[in-house]
Amino acid sequence: MTPQDIKTALGAGLLSFPVTHFDDEGRFAAASYQEHVGWLSGFDAPVLFAAGGTGEFFSLTPAEIPTIVKAAKEAAGDTAIVSGCGYGTDIAVEIARSVEKAGADGILLLPHYLIDAPQEGMYQHVKRICQSIGIGVMVYNRDNSVLSVETLQRLCDECPNLVGFKDGTGDIGLVRQITATMGDRLTYLGGMPTAELFAEAYLGAGFTTYSSAVFNFVPGLAVEFYQALRAGNRSRCEEILKDFFYPFMAIRSRRKGYAVSAVKAGVRLQGFAAGKVRPPLDDLTREEEEMMAKLIDPWKR
Repeated sequence: MTPQDIKTALGAGLLSFPVTHFDDEGRFAAASYQEHVGWLSGFDAPVLFAAGGTGEFFSLTPAEIPTIVKAAKEAAGDTAIVSGCGYGTDIAVEIARSVEKAGADGILLLPHYLIDAPQEGMYQHVKRICQSIGIGVMVYNRDNSVLSVETLQRLCDECPNLVGFKDGTGDIGLVRQITATMGDRLTYLGGMPTAELFAEAYLGAGFTTYSSAVFNFVPGLAVEFYQALRAGNRSRCEEILKDFFYPFMAIRSRRKGYAVSAVKAGVRLQGFAAGKVRPPLDDLTREEEEMMAKLIDPWKR
């Protein structure tokens, strides 16, 4: 895909981040992963993000990432695949080039490693990565990497392949300023953990879509919620929030890292051999897995 193609695809519907499957020794489990990605690609999601945040990007080696992207491309059919990318600038450039070679349709640039940085440093970081590849790039405002409106404008002027902006800060004032200033130059995605909880507010701020982690294990429900949101069916959205998302949030909030661990537990409960999470994350307890099983039972495949 060209950068403009992936920009269009990103704004065309619900998005998701497949978990990365590991075997009993913690190695990437390609067969199980491809089975899962194949299942997800049968639902209404125009783009899947391989090796993203929910895919435990932070625990993968740079050499594993293009392997995961290639496996996703083989399994996804016509569904576009965007790869996670990040760390320091030189490592991020290496990852970006390797996933482009592996067939990725774009990259999502996750926050740089560890340290807070000034706007000029982040500008140089993003610019260099964008200019190292020909595929589309999305930036992700979150944690220690929050681009200002002015920095984002400079980057768009310098980097034609910068096509998307994702927000995980929850700062509606800032994101509304960005959407009002940048207009249709970018596609805008909500990226808060369990994005459905914030989707209505982001829709009002000019965001057309978001990435759904729970799409990993209840894709039909995730799509139903997205369609109800876009149709303005507020009563159905509230019903799904109360029946599923608020109980899920209660499980997710029990320990740090459960925004990923609970999703992976859901994938296992749907019958996929996704394996355990890698350290520094930890898996749900048996009691918590039983809570998850009860929650998703109405939507078992």
